[in-house]
This record gives sequence, structure tokens and C-alpha cells, in this order.
Amino acid sequence: MKNVLALQQRIAELEKLLENERQLSLQKDAQIAALEERWRLAQQKQFGKSAEGFVGQGELFNEVEEIIEAVEAEQQSISYTRKKPVRKPLPKDLPREQVIHEIEDKTCDCCGGELHKMGEDKSEKLEFIPAQIKVIEHIRPKYACRHCDKSSTNTPIKQASMPAMPINKGIATSSLLSQLITSKYQYGLPLYRQEAMFKQYGIELSRQTMSSWLDKSATLFAPLVERLKAELLTQPTLFADETPLKVVKSDKVNSYMWVYCSGRDSPEPNHPTPNIVLYDFHNSRAAACVVNYTIPRKNVI
Repeated sequence: MKNVLALQQRIAELEKLLENERQLSLQKDAQIAALEERWRLAQQKQFGKSAEGFVGQGELFNEVEEIIEAVEAEQQSISYTRKKPVRKPLPKDLPREQVIHEIEDKTCDCCGGELHKMGEDKSEKLEFIPAQIKVIEHIRPKYACRHCDKSSTNTPIKQASMPAMPINKGIATSSLLSQLITSKYQYGLPLYRQEAMFKQYGIELSRQTMSSWLDKSATLFAPLVERLKAELLTQPTLFADETPLKVVKSDKVNSYMWVYCSGRDSPEPNHPTPNIVLYDFHNSRAAACVVNYTIPRKNVI
């Protein structure tokens, strides 16, 4: 019995050692991958074309063909059989529309008897509904007193006040502004392309108008930015970097967009460090830009 317990204890110790070795191996692989990435970026910065903002940006139009060719080459190089990949089910919360394809003749082709339902086959197809644009008319009826209108020189008029709008006397609603902002700053869709998209709907919306809306929206977001900055500056460590930026009608060749962030690359639920990313524009990359932005910060990476 003692030998069995000793053997089990030894096996547990060996399994723990193997797990530690595996963890160390994974850490080394991650370090090697990080070093290789840094070396590749250094090579690109030193010897690559300066006009290319991102690696692979030139493959914007032939991306589909390259992926198909890579998949075909991978399939040709595999000589063994593998299990057929299982398609991931579509989310259950998506609205669904059932289309039943019934047969017209429900009689047996063999004997002419009546057919009965023995089961059914289902297949799901994903449909995309294009964006819909509509006009919201705000109608405010006016009310007056007939008695005062006849007997008094002053006739009071009552009318509901106009609800608050993001841009005063503008046609843009909050949903339209959020679409413009998300398309430009999250998905990188320039305003001239958005202008062309609105023309497809028969709406003339110039880039100048959209630029004015975005500028006024920035003023509306100022309190939120200050709140995020205050929260950002309470974190123990702040990550910062600057990127060259060409500005029209600027005295300097390059200006700089500074970025300050906290948290992780992949946000995790209930993580103590919030994911915050803020930008700060300057005409310089001097250390004073960071100092002025992060006072009274101490730990800056």
C-alpha cells in the first residue's frame, strides 16, 4: 500500500514538472515571436518604402484571390483525410423568417395514394438588409385662444418646444452622426466615399457639411473625453506613442498624433484595468508633450 501511495505521489510530481516545462516552453515561444515581430518591424522601417503606411496595404484589391490561392495550395499539400469542418450556427437572437417550400402534388407517383409528412429538412441562409434612411418630421401645432383674439390686443400662443438636438438648426440626428463617426474613425471610410454612398440614396450630403458636423460633434464629446482622461490618469501605468501626421497648411513637414492608452489589447470582462484609448495632437514629438498631458503622472512607457 505504501509503495502505491509513493508511486502516485511520484507520478503527480512528474506531471507537475511536465506542466511547468510546458508553460516555460510557451513563454519562450511567445518571447521568440515578439522578438521576430520587432525585428520585422525594424527591417520594414529601415528598408521598406516610406510611403506605405501599413504592411500589406497594397494588397487591398487582390486580397480575395490571394486567400483563395493560399487555401488551394494548402489543400493540395495535405495527403491525409480529415474531418469535415462544422459550420458554426448563426446566433439564436437574430430575427428569423420561415419560408416553407411545399410540393403541389401530394399523391404517390407509384400507387396514387395520399402522401403523409414524415419529417423535414432545414437550412439557414443569412440575408443582409441594406441601411434604411428616413426623414423624421417634427410637427409642433400652435394653439391660440379665440376669446382673447376677439377681446384682447394680446393673443397668447402656446406651442411645444423643440426637443434637444445634437446640432442646433441642423438636419443631422444622433443616429446619423454616430454612423458618420463610426464609419470614418472605426472603419476608416473617408468622407468622400460616404458622400458617394449617400448619393446612391438620392441624398446630396457634401463633405464640407459632414466635416462641420464632425467638428461640432467633437465639442459635444469634450466632457466624455475629459472624464476618460481623468480615469486614464488614475491607472498605475500609461502607454504612449506618437505617429507622424501630415496636416494641410501647416508650417512643419510633420505633425504628430499622440496616443495614450491603458488596459489590454484584448479587453476582458470584469478586468480591473479599463481599456481606454485617447489621442492628443501636437506639432512636436518633444517629451514636453507627454509631460503636459500626463501631469502628475510618474510611470510613462
